[in-house]
Amino acid sequence: MSTLVPIPKLGQSEETVKIEKWRVKEGDKIKKGDILFEVETDKAVLEVESQFEGTLLKIIIPAGKEVPVMATCAVIGNPGEEIPKIEMPKAPEKKAEAKKAAPVAAAPAATSAKSAAGALAVQQVQQQVYSAPATLAAPTFKPKPSPRARKFAEDFLIDLDKVAGTGGDVGRVTEADVRNYIQSSGYNKKLITPTAFNLAKKEKLELLAIEGSGDNGRVTLNDVKSAVSEKPREFSNMRKIIAKRLTESKQRIPHFYVTVSIDMSEVAKKRKILKEQGINMSVNIFIIKAVALALKEFPMLNAESDGITAKYKSKVNIGVAVSLESGLVVPVVRNTDRKALDEIQSEVAELAEKARTGKLQPEEMKGGTFTISNMGMLNVENFSAIINPGESAILAVSSAMPTPVVKDGQVVIRDMMKVTVSADHRVVDGSDAAKFANAIKLKLESREFLDREI
Repeated sequence: MSTLVPIPKLGQSEETVKIEKWRVKEGDKIKKGDILFEVETDKAVLEVESQFEGTLLKIIIPAGKEVPVMATCAVIGNPGEEIPKIEMPKAPEKKAEAKKAAPVAAAPAATSAKSAAGALAVQQVQQQVYSAPATLAAPTFKPKPSPRARKFAEDFLIDLDKVAGTGGDVGRVTEADVRNYIQSSGYNKKLITPTAFNLAKKEKLELLAIEGSGDNGRVTLNDVKSAVSEKPREFSNMRKIIAKRLTESKQRIPHFYVTVSIDMSEVAKKRKILKEQGINMSVNIFIIKAVALALKEFPMLNAESDGITAKYKSKVNIGVAVSLESGLVVPVVRNTDRKALDEIQSEVAELAEKARTGKLQPEEMKGGTFTISNMGMLNVENFSAIINPGESAILAVSSAMPTPVVKDGQVVIRDMMKVTVSADHRVVDGSDAAKFANAIKLKLESREFLDREI
């Protein structure tokens, strides 16, 4: 009996997924544990292993199509076995944003002129509150253009949305309407080279929207190539989730920012001593450990808030932002405050490598209580980060730069590194964020701290 293979739900936030690439083809022998395909989730591209054995009889969902999670994507069975009929699943439709207007309650019978006037005023307010949005949200119906109109518009690179329709009782766009638009829009005055026209047609561009740079405004091949490069590109699933989550964070969480400058001289000295001993310790590891210990002192920055309550986390799980070409992922180092520096370094390196090769698992990105975004390697003087939803703060780490500072009454040059705390003002006060930032500073500038942690 054949087996239906579902696309597994690999993360809590996914409702839909997209198969990036099939690693097998129809007719292949499949063993349990074989990689079937790669799936793009909101955080990474993951390999999906087969839980079944047999022959891949049919691939239902092709690569590149977005479908609901747990949809049947393939059939595994015995060669020659009858394949059940399975319809191609459709991605769930987005919920309509417009809401139907609430009915307006009738005003109660008035017992006096005063109460009647009051009821009328209430009714007028209700009508303004409930009825107005319904007018704004009312959809407009536009009939489909005729097939001849579509073909004509395609041949002449016309945007049909800009053509007024006169056909029938519903204003359908006809071929005659497209011809009239050509005459009235100045289309015939537009000059374009043949090669440019062919490329514009292939890319389904609108001729009138392309600005020409040639003689007398002639549209050249380079003009079309420029227009092609500016065509909207759909976000990857990862980028969509990043955009959604960070927009929600910025809109819902009242951010405020505290910046301190840290003298990294002691860290540099400690790293030099370790290097002489054959130990190459990243600056980021010292920062992660200092942050983890500071969070134990200031638990309000290791919390989250829904605007009504605050939840203080008992564990310190540091998320370390890793930049990829497709977006940003945040693998989590758990119980960071309890781990030695070499343990943290080993774990961070392993997680970062998994992130860059697309092998990071969803569970390795869950459970973070605080995030560090380090752009120290990018020659950045200072920046502020957006709080990761579910947390109350994030630390932005900039580059250590040679800076003149006053030490013991003398101007000296020190490698100063600015760090900025972005905090949720619903649960964190300004003084708390300032003390937290300075606690990190104190640790990184302390030889005693650095010696104790190694």
